[in-house]
Amino acid sequence: MGEAMADVGNERRHPGTIGEVFWAFLRLGVTSFGGPVAHLGFFRETFVARRKWLSDGAYADLVALCQFLPGPASSQVGMAIGLQRAGLGGLVAAWFAFTMPSAIVLVAFALGVAAFGGDTGMGWLAGLKAAAVAVVAQAVLGMAKSLTPDAKRATIAGAAMIIILLIPSPLVQVAAIVLGGVGGLAWLRREAAQDEAARDKAAQGGASKGPDADEQSDGGSARPDFGVRTSRKVGIIALTTFVVLLVALPILTAFTGDASLRLVDVFYRAGALVFGGGHVVLPLLEAETVATGLVGHDSFLAGYGAAQAVPGPLFTFAAFLGASTTTGPTGLIGAAIALLAIFLPAALLVIAALPFWERLRSAKAVRRALLGVNAAVVGILAAALYDPVFTQGITSPATLALAVGVFIAQVKWKLPAWAAVIAAGLIGFVFL
Repeated sequence: MGEAMADVGNERRHPGTIGEVFWAFLRLGVTSFGGPVAHLGFFRETFVARRKWLSDGAYADLVALCQFLPGPASSQVGMAIGLQRAGLGGLVAAWFAFTMPSAIVLVAFALGVAAFGGDTGMGWLAGLKAAAVAVVAQAVLGMAKSLTPDAKRATIAGAAMIIILLIPSPLVQVAAIVLGGVGGLAWLRREAAQDEAARDKAAQGGASKGPDADEQSDGGSARPDFGVRTSRKVGIIALTTFVVLLVALPILTAFTGDASLRLVDVFYRAGALVFGGGHVVLPLLEAETVATGLVGHDSFLAGYGAAQAVPGPLFTFAAFLGASTTTGPTGLIGAAIALLAIFLPAALLVIAALPFWERLRSAKAVRRALLGVNAAVVGILAAALYDPVFTQGITSPATLALAVGVFIAQVKWKLPAWAAVIAAGLIGFVFL
């Protein structure tokens, strides 16, 4: 208890205020288009290069940690920066400011679809679904290039894809991730060593160039200290809470049959079990909402397409789904439940992991398992590209032509995803 209270007292020694964290992240929340990779670039420009809240080396280490954890990596980086700058209040402020702009837009879109009808023949809806095909295809190709660059990892990805397509089930998706981790642990020793060497080189190079590297260093360590003084006791409490909720929510839902608890369970599990964030959450959310009748196919894909046209984290798609549910809490209440539930695991894991990160990142077995998990994630997303994204989004030669056009516009002409999606919706409205 005394250690936890001391940790709270240490928040006073954080160098900034909750207000400055909120306004810095609010600006990013309304301007950060482009997905998780782009968000990480915006964060570096804002907090390393311009505001100098942390060094390049510390930022590189933080990004590595959040890529290791389940959940939305860019949002977790933002939460950790807010925690470093202004304590637990800064973590909440960073998440709220970065997330709410896109969540508000998506909830308004969901309420508009409900008010004006979700007829599958509406051209703008067909355009959004076709755009979703192009966006997910680009995500699969980009992730495959970086996460499955060799035969072993490509094999793990292919195996995961086959398993998911032959046995579609949320539990099978989790099993595929676990098997990917086991495969990485047993099979990717050399690949993990190469990956670790590359990370070390990048982090040390960034640290040597960081303008405030001296301020961030920890007793001459080669890697700069991130500066968060969260105690291990608080970390253990956060991790325990994470595990208890993950285990208890399905049991309570089955025992009580409560619709609100069911919604919390669905989105909490999605946030807790998805590695890689961003587009990777699509298969699990589809299996938990569409396959169970909680949200319609057309509504799901329309919302996913709309989520590409707003700034901020893609996990705010949960707000659209919560507002669009056909049973239980819906509208604003459903959106609030879904949004809080899907981001809660990310916050708990950030608080839990930071005190133990030095030991975790040096564990070679963890590195190998993570490479296998990431490869399996590529296979899971590839399976989702086929079903439901392609099977529901491509219903005619015209929608296929539109999807191809959006894909080329993004990949070759470098049109931002939000602009491509809006254009697809307008083209569908006029011509489909």
